[in-house]
Amino acid sequence: MLALLERVRAYEKRTVEKSAGSRGKFDKRKQLLPRERLSLLLDPGTPFLELSSLAGLGLDNPDLDKSVPGGGVIAGIGTVSGMRCMINASDSGIDAGALQPMGLDKQLRVQEIALENKLPYVQLVESAGANLLAYRVEEFVRGGNLFRNIARMSAAGLPVVTVTHGSSTAGGAYQTGLSDYIIMVRDRSRTFLAGPPLLKAATGEVATEEELGGAVMHTAISGLGDYLAEDDRDAIRIAREVLAQIEWTRDTNTALRSFKPPKYDAEELLGIMPMDYKRPVDMKQIIARIADDSDFLEFGANYGSATVCGHIKIEGWPVGIVTNNGPIDTAGAAKATHFIQACCQSKTPILYLNNTTGFMVGKAFEEAGIIKHGSKMIQAVTNATVPQITIYCGASFGAGNYGMCGRGFHPRFCFSWPNAKTAVMGGEQAAKTMAIVTKASMQRRGVVDQEELDKLQERIIDRFDRQMSVFVTSAHVLDDGVIDPRDTRAVLVKVLAVCRDGDARAPQGIQFSVARP
Repeated sequence: MLALLERVRAYEKRTVEKSAGSRGKFDKRKQLLPRERLSLLLDPGTPFLELSSLAGLGLDNPDLDKSVPGGGVIAGIGTVSGMRCMINASDSGIDAGALQPMGLDKQLRVQEIALENKLPYVQLVESAGANLLAYRVEEFVRGGNLFRNIARMSAAGLPVVTVTHGSSTAGGAYQTGLSDYIIMVRDRSRTFLAGPPLLKAATGEVATEEELGGAVMHTAISGLGDYLAEDDRDAIRIAREVLAQIEWTRDTNTALRSFKPPKYDAEELLGIMPMDYKRPVDMKQIIARIADDSDFLEFGANYGSATVCGHIKIEGWPVGIVTNNGPIDTAGAAKATHFIQACCQSKTPILYLNNTTGFMVGKAFEEAGIIKHGSKMIQAVTNATVPQITIYCGASFGAGNYGMCGRGFHPRFCFSWPNAKTAVMGGEQAAKTMAIVTKASMQRRGVVDQEELDKLQERIIDRFDRQMSVFVTSAHVLDDGVIDPRDTRAVLVKVLAVCRDGDARAPQGIQFSVARP
């Protein structure tokens, strides 16, 4: 487990160091580095929950020793002027902030989180935009969702505050233009639909960048900018003041509740979870290191016992748990369905700790209605009316991923432990299945090539094993990030508070997003 965590931290560190390597350029321009801007924006001493830090790993460069993940974006949840916000900051220390692989998907995901949890949206923009040499039409078309979501947030009553530290041009100009409050930096902000080269090519007109889209022009003439800042520090100061002045329901559920911490050390989580998903593990041991006072009130303990359901509290707040001590059988699916619906009735958020190789198969289970009862479990997950949070702790295979609220079922948050495996099935199972099918085909032809069958199985196992690790799934933004198991309780405290506050808020929606004068 520690070795996997070291890999995660090494990849994250590489991104931070790559961005920091541009310090000379930023100092020359009298600018702050992206993470320095973020640090100044956040309230001192408050945590920042970074999301999807491994996005794009191996997609910019297949050599993982050279890949720089993150998608060209620093994104996460933090507190600004006492207001919990979603923050999206261009990592302009890397390729001038040009969008990196999975950067679009990462931004769409954090916008989804902001909308669902009613979080104000803060953008620190400085981006060279899309890489035209790597142009892909599907990314251009899907990229429209970024701007659509900004308009949706504004219309939903969620303040959108943007600091344009540098370039925000072409289609990206609307990332600035669609915002409710726009802060521009003297001599640094550049916002226009067509820069000097494109303008000259299209119309023959000659103009400087400052004339076309500088901060002074936009704050004095076009009306695009609302506030003129003298430098990056001043811009962040203004952003904090804007958020401080907005009448907003701040952390509505901050009243401390009495609780006792877990009786067992979180450090032990590193040793409880086996690296081999085929080895059994008692997930109640995991629960005991997450729950207040290690207290777990199990629901239906003697029925469908491989599916574990029950109630805990985290810092005094009730949480329902669904987890797995094995495959999900008919009784387990029926029990989980009942429990999920009961949690919805009592407005109790649900935590799914994924550790299953899927639903049980076989004649007896088919006759017992495994498809019917599994479908009911999936229906319950799909239509649940309370916040659902998913953590991939071990295996999450087949339809078990669906029944346990995998990413496709839109949990409010979805995190992975570094040992987690996600796949339609295990590699060996897939290989054996295909070997049986292929062997039958060979037999019909009258020739069975065992060597070819062995090679086929090796290829399939390798293909599955390569794709099921968090270093692939998280790279493709199939979770919201890889977390240290020891930090699980702290992460849950944070995101549960986000969910509570979001559900308690009633922002003033309007028919349209806020338009520029």
